[in-house]
Amino acid sequence: MGVWVTVPGLLLLYFLTHTLGVSPFLAGLTLLVPKIVDALVHPLLGSLSDRQARRDGHRRSMLRWGLLLALAMAALFTVPAGLAGPGAALWVGGWYIAGNLLFACFQVPYLTTPSDLRIGYHERTRVFMFRMLFLTLGLLASGVAAPALVASGSRGDYSLMAVVLAVGMAVSGVAGLAGVRRLTGRCGFRPPGAHAHSVLGDLRVAGRDRDFRALVLSYFFTGTTTHLFLAALPFYTRYVFGDSGLTPVFMGGFLAPAVIAGPGWLWLSRRIGKQRGLLLAQGAFIAGSLGLLLGGTAGTAFTVLVVVALGTAFAGLQLLAFSMVPDAVAAAETRGTARAGAYTGVWTATEATGTAAGPYVYSAVLALGGFLSTTEGHLVAQPDSALTALLLGFTVLPAALMAVAVAFQRRCGLDGAAER
Repeated sequence: MGVWVTVPGLLLLYFLTHTLGVSPFLAGLTLLVPKIVDALVHPLLGSLSDRQARRDGHRRSMLRWGLLLALAMAALFTVPAGLAGPGAALWVGGWYIAGNLLFACFQVPYLTTPSDLRIGYHERTRVFMFRMLFLTLGLLASGVAAPALVASGSRGDYSLMAVVLAVGMAVSGVAGLAGVRRLTGRCGFRPPGAHAHSVLGDLRVAGRDRDFRALVLSYFFTGTTTHLFLAALPFYTRYVFGDSGLTPVFMGGFLAPAVIAGPGWLWLSRRIGKQRGLLLAQGAFIAGSLGLLLGGTAGTAFTVLVVVALGTAFAGLQLLAFSMVPDAVAAAETRGTARAGAYTGVWTATEATGTAAGPYVYSAVLALGGFLSTTEGHLVAQPDSALTALLLGFTVLPAALMAVAVAFQRRCGLDGAAER
């Protein structure tokens, strides 16, 4: 999961505009359309996962289909030599759709399993702390290795990078499947309600849940912000610092603290609650985004420190938001309306939409600024308007988007429901 979340989000927009000669506007659409398809499918997969859980007593059947994601990863960056521009965009978009669907087959049941376990409020956070630790290790390994492997910008390097990471995805996917089996056996499985429901019925139930709705809307803007950061980082290092080699350095600075920050956020959430902890993480991300405005003048060391602070905040954004989803299911269960798969389907659909919206918004900013695309081996001078657009799109825009996330998160009352 960490590889698929990181690598396309970090490199696809740059790959399309700098190696395949795709215009920023078309590149943005290439990343957006597959995610729209993806978002529409997630609620269906959530309801299907619930049906499988009622029938089989587990959710592993759909998880197994997700293991094929490694094949889509390899194909996504292995673009035939004769394709460039619109043709290359069509190839990438097609495989991105296939990969997103396979990713959803793994992600939806995997994220639903904590709602199935017979555990309590803080134990759910603990489960997600360990999951986010390994997810972040995947983010860190791929976030540092992928840009380093494609430093030359050639198609061959992108293809080799994808194949290497696909092997790691296959191995870790099998390990994750085995882990779900062991965890369910140890903690016990709590199946969904005895009666099947329609997808639209599941969506209506999730949409009427005020606290869950606030959490979902907040995470949509949070996900848009963090994935905008990933997509924009290669542009920031290339055009603000003039050194693409800093991309893996900054990615390491962003993700390394997230590996060790999870226990700190868990400790904090036990004392002030997940809601206050999440608001604190969102506020820290706003401050860090604005701090990146000074990167070009303050230097590399200062920027690394800001990126480390952003990575620490990112750990809290992920851990606390995700651990509140089973809390929403548990709160709904007390009202007799709990449908874990449906809630997770809505959640992952929202995440998929935010994942697409971030790069698309940044590509639109680049297009408005007059950014010029190119193919491998060719250099082009960018106009001043494009340089201004790529900087403001990486700093001020994420801060504004995260501020909207804060406004929605303040409406969520799940901590109060847990206390009651």
